[in-house]
Amino acid sequence: ESCIGVANGTDALEIAMRALVGLRGQGGTEVITVANAGGYSTAACRLVGLTPVYADIEEASQLVSLPSVVAALGEQTALVIVTHLYGGLVDVGQLRAMMDKAGYRYIPILEDCAQAHGLRLGSRMAGSLGDIAAFSFYPTKNLGAFGDGGAIATSDPELAQRCQMLRQYGWASKYAVAMPGGRNSRLDEVQAAILHQLLPHLDVANARRVEILNRYAAAAPTGVKVARAEASVAHLAVVLCDDRAGLQSYLADRGIQTDIHYPVLDCDQPGWSELPWREAPGGLGVARASVGKLLTLPCFPALTDDETG
Repeated sequence: ESCIGVANGTDALEIAMRALVGLRGQGGTEVITVANAGGYSTAACRLVGLTPVYADIEEASQLVSLPSVVAALGEQTALVIVTHLYGGLVDVGQLRAMMDKAGYRYIPILEDCAQAHGLRLGSRMAGSLGDIAAFSFYPTKNLGAFGDGGAIATSDPELAQRCQMLRQYGWASKYAVAMPGGRNSRLDEVQAAILHQLLPHLDVANARRVEILNRYAAAAPTGVKVARAEASVAHLAVVLCDDRAGLQSYLADRGIQTDIHYPVLDCDQPGWSELPWREAPGGLGVARASVGKLLTLPCFPALTDDETG
């Protein structure tokens, strides 16, 4: 397994995508992703010059719908991005089996693990389930540095070599550019040192996050649903409520800060409105029905039981 440090999570997505397209892209021009995950995968697609194709999601977890991904596959598909959103695990193994059965064994899977540090499925971890994975170490992440940082993980030595080259100008050796699309994207040594110190504490911090999410789920009143996957590290505690404004106001009156992750679907962002995109067959019914209901509650390891109610 190779882990390649880069400057931030968006660079990790972009560089991983460039490496995949250069090695296994099969000439495809489209990337299947989701529209409800904050725009990061879409931004990376645009940087690489690929067209996003948006699959729908499952309401209970807010994670990508696997049947919607399979329905969107086609001759132009270069790769699939699965986002472990809110710290919940997408079943990449099941998706791989479904894609293989549909005749798309050759299409690679990129895991977006920016919200999934330390997430496990049995003996395997998020980031080892697909062909390649991208991580962000932004300070608010489950494993966060003091500033920006990111990483790419893969067990494929060819992909690792391409990522190593792309993060430093495309060099094969010093000052010898062998690959287009390279950049200067190195993980800062200070951020790496901070991450090294925090990593041993990740599992304990994740367990506390999950405990907080469980407390919210147990206390949720009628009409409020906690978005959660079967396996999770609870990066965010997100609920769905028909009266979001009312709930947000009620909590604000009691000194509880909330946020919305994320208020606009990628396909509805005004800055991308003139750029090409399409949605999976069957549309984005669940994603569109959910976006107006989402509300994020406080969820971080230092929260006390009294503060979570």
